Amino acid sequence: MVSDSFQSPYVPNTDADRRAMLDAIGVDSVDELFADVPDGYLNYDLDLPRGLDELELGRYAAELAATNCVPGEYACFLGAGSYRHHVPAVVRQIASRSEYMTAYTPYQPEVSQGTLQTAFEFQSMICQLTGMDVANLGMYDGSTSMAEAALMAARITRRERVAIVDSASPLYREVLDTYTQAPGLAVDTISASDTRIEDGTACVIVQQPNFFGYMEDLDRLSKLARESGALLIVSVDPVSLGMFKPPADYGADIVVGEGQALGVAPAFGGPYVGLFACKRAYVRQMPGRIVGRTVDTRGREAYVLTLQTREQHIRRERATSNICTAVALIALMSTVYAASFGRRGLRRIAELCYHKAHYAASLIEGIPGYSLPMRGTFFQEFVVECPLPPSEINERLLNLRIIGGLDVSGSVENGMLVCVTEMNSREEIESFAKALGEFGGGG
Repeated sequence: MVSDSFQSPYVPNTDADRRAMLDAIGVDSVDELFADVPDGYLNYDLDLPRGLDELELGRYAAELAATNCVPGEYACFLGAGSYRHHVPAVVRQIASRSEYMTAYTPYQPEVSQGTLQTAFEFQSMICQLTGMDVANLGMYDGSTSMAEAALMAARITRRERVAIVDSASPLYREVLDTYTQAPGLAVDTISASDTRIEDGTACVIVQQPNFFGYMEDLDRLSKLARESGALLIVSVDPVSLGMFKPPADYGADIVVGEGQALGVAPAFGGPYVGLFACKRAYVRQMPGRIVGRTVDTRGREAYVLTLQTREQHIRRERATSNICTAVALIALMSTVYAASFGRRGLRRIAELCYHKAHYAASLIEGIPGYSLPMRGTFFQEFVVECPLPPSEINERLLNLRIIGGLDVSGSVENGMLVCVTEMNSREEIESFAKALGEFGGGG
C-alpha cells in the first residue's frame, strides 16, 4: 500500500505546510504577500527560449566550450597578470580530497587540524619566498591585496595619500581607486624615476616585475619612500622570486601579489588567491587571518586561528577588513605546488621562463618592422612594437592556432605585451616569430 504522506526531501513545504504558515501570519494566500508589488512587475513574461532537458543542455554547453581558444590546444603567448605554468597532477589530486573542498577557514580548529596545517604551510611558504616576517592565509586576489595594503599603510602612518608607480597594472589601479574612494585617500601616479613624492604620502606602491614585464629599481624607490616617511609596498610575481632577490632585501614593508601562477590554471580570471605579507611590527594592522602553531594541553602540536582582525570577530570600528572568504582551497593548491617543486624546482621554472622569453624577444627583435621599445631587465614578459595593430595581428594568429599577446596600444603605439613561460616549446616560439614575420609587411 502506497502512503499518501510521502514528502520529497527536495520539496520541503507541502500544501499543508504552506497553509499552516499562511494561517500563522494571518493571510489567505501567497498572492496577498505580493499585493504591494505594482502591476507589470509581478509575473511578467520573460523573453527566454524554451527550457532544455539535460542531454540538450550538455550538447549546448559543449558547443559553447568548443568556441574557446584554449592554451595547450593553441600555443599561448598571453599573460598580463594571469599565467600558464605547469601544474603537477599531485596538486589536483590533493586539492580534490573531500576534507579540503571548501574556500573557507575552519571555525572549529580542534576538528580541522589538517586544513589549518596546510594554511600554516602556505603562510610559511609566502614568508620564505618574499623574505618577510609574517604572512596571512590569503586575500581575494592580487589586486585586492594591493588595495588592502594601501589601506593598511594609511592606518599605520595616519596619512591620507597613496603613491603608485605608473608601470603597475591598470586593472590593479582600478581596484585601488575603488578601495580608496570611501576612506577618502588621494591616489597619486608617479614615475619610477621621480625624485620626490607628495607630503603626507602613506606608501609607495610598485609592481615587480611591472605590468610590462620589466624589473624596477627597487633600491631607488625604497630610498624614495624612506626619505618621505612612507612605507614601501611591492606587488610581486611569486614565480620571479625563484631567481630574483625577494622584496624584503629592498626594505619592503608590505609585500603582496597574485598567487595564481603557483599551481592554478588561468581559468578565465578566477578564483585566485592574493598573497599578503608584512613586517612583524605591522601584524596587528594586517587584514585577513593568520593561522598559528602551538601545543595543546597535552603538549601535542596544534594549529589555531591566531589573528583574525575582521568585523565578524571584533568590534566593527577596530576591524582592518571585511574580507570574508579566505580562498583557502586555492591557497592549498599553491602550497602543494610549491612543496612538490621545492626551492630548486621553483628556481628552474623561473630560469626557463626567463631564458625562453629572452629567446623569443631576440627572434622578434630581428624581424623587420618589429622592435622592443622598452629597455632593461625583463622576466617572462616584454613589449613588442608591431607594424600593424596588435588586434589585427592577433586575429590572424588565431587562424594559425596561436594566441598572441595583449594589445597595449594605449601605452605603446601598436604595442603587444608578449608572455613566454616554461610551457612554450622552442617550436611554438619559432612558429610565433615566423608568423609575425609574415605579417610584418602587412600581407
